[in-house]
Amino acid sequence: MAPYLAAVRNYWALLPAIAVIIGLILLYAIPTLINPQWTSSILGLFRQFPEDSQPAQNPAQNHAQNQAQNQAGRPAQRPAGVLGPQQVRSRRMLAVTLVVAAFGLLWFNVSLNREANACYQAAKAWGAVDGTAAEDPCINMIYGSFFGDGKGSTSADTAQPVESYQVVHKKKPTYLRWIQNAPSYDEADLLVGTGLKCNLDLRIAEEDDKVVVTVDANQPCPQEDNVSLTSVKLKKPLGDRPVVTVDGRPMQRINPDVDSWPTVVKKLLTGG
Repeated sequence: MAPYLAAVRNYWALLPAIAVIIGLILLYAIPTLINPQWTSSILGLFRQFPEDSQPAQNPAQNHAQNQAQNQAGRPAQRPAGVLGPQQVRSRRMLAVTLVVAAFGLLWFNVSLNREANACYQAAKAWGAVDGTAAEDPCINMIYGSFFGDGKGSTSADTAQPVESYQVVHKKKPTYLRWIQNAPSYDEADLLVGTGLKCNLDLRIAEEDDKVVVTVDANQPCPQEDNVSLTSVKLKKPLGDRPVVTVDGRPMQRINPDVDSWPTVVKKLLTGG
């Protein structure tokens, strides 16, 4: 499986069934759009007709009957299986509707993959490792903090560093719309991501000349297959103030977000 699709097995597994459905729809719809009589004739081969209780009329009698109907102002009787103008229009409209529905179904599946990949790529950018949580990344791999808020005093002898932060103010990362307990755009200036085990020990202190982010623990945070995002509402705009961690070391500013639709299409066509 291509790298771009590897993280969304649960959604992408639907593609074979969707491909079969779309194939059957197009198999009917395309010939119908070109000439509805083709599909009508083919489907007529599988139609069962009741036995005729009346003897068949010869062609000369049918021709004479049609001429009499024309003279009387009534439309001539069409041969069996031949579509009239109204039937042609209705079948073409049905074919167009089916084609639109087929492409809508494909778009819906790709849209689910786009969302799941955005969550997966964001979690990886925050430092999450591959694991069982990657099977449904927007639910299990990345989410807003449920308990920790970054507040509190430091009690450990040796604080642990935090590697990354993301600016939310005026950026509004799209992937936040799809994760659990997502922080509000209006109530967050920064995001800080840690594993679930270190989330409660996260400490964020805003100072006049910097923002300090540490983990109040004596042991380094273990690598996890999930990321808990803690939102930070600053008292004043970040401006030129650095965001630092242990020993004043600058943190890495990251900006993960969802791929644009042209990028998604390119990755799907090229395999990632």
